[in-house]
Formats: sequence, C-alpha cells, structure tokens
Amino acid sequence: MSTPRHLWIVGILGLLWNLVGVYDYLMTQTENAAYMAKFSQEQLDYFYSFPMWAVSAWAIAVWGGLVGVILLLMRKKLAAPVLLVSWIAMIISTINTIISGGFAIMGGAGPMAFTALIFVIAGALWFYARAMVHRQVLA
Repeated sequence: MSTPRHLWIVGILGLLWNLVGVYDYLMTQTENAAYMAKFSQEQLDYFYSFPMWAVSAWAIAVWGGLVGVILLLMRKKLAAPVLLVSWIAMIISTINTIISGGFAIMGGAGPMAFTALIFVIAGALWFYARAMVHRQVLA
C-alpha cells in the first residue's frame, strides 16, 4: 500500500512538535543558563526539585514522543504503542505538576491550557498511529 500524504504531514509536524519538547527537557535538565534565565527563582527551584519519578516520566514522555513519530515516519506499527506509552508517561509527569502546585508557580491558566494542548496533540498522534495500523499503512 502506498503511503498517504497525510502521514508525511502528520509525521513531520509531529516530529517538529516533539523536538520542541525534547529541547525543553534537555535545556531544563542540563540547567542551561541562557534558557533558564527566563524563569523566576521560584520557578527554577520548582524545576530543580522534581522527584526522580517525575523526571523519569517526563523523559519517557518526550523521548517516547520523538521515537514514536520517527517510527510513524518509518511506517512501523510500533509507533502506536510507543506513542501510547509517551502519553501515559505525560499523565504521570503531570501528576507531579498537580501535587506540587506547579501550575500556580508557572503562572496559572496559561500553563494549564498549554498542558491541555500537549495532551490533545499527544493523544491525537497516538490515535492517528493506531488508525494507520488498522488501515495497514504501518507494518
């Protein structure tokens, strides 16, 4: 079966989107001074106090999203379960944000809305990959 054009569009946009997440993760975890300069001291203290389980879930979410869209572009059916694991890891990571008061520290409604957008996009990528598996576009 030929690859539908929408797979390339979704895959490339998903790749770009996930690269932004990977960049944010790397800059935060390496405590890149230039990147972290935009945050207040309270926000920096918040980032640097994440428990290991939350950092691990965040890592699985961002790297899983990246690997998942690469697998999608490679037309591999493994993309669907990898994107699902990424989505679940995102939920686990967000639990830390909720219980630690992270939304308030980061500014309230804006960060909550952006987190919701991330969930929608990650979920849509998983549903799309799953649909492509069912249509036998991914092998």
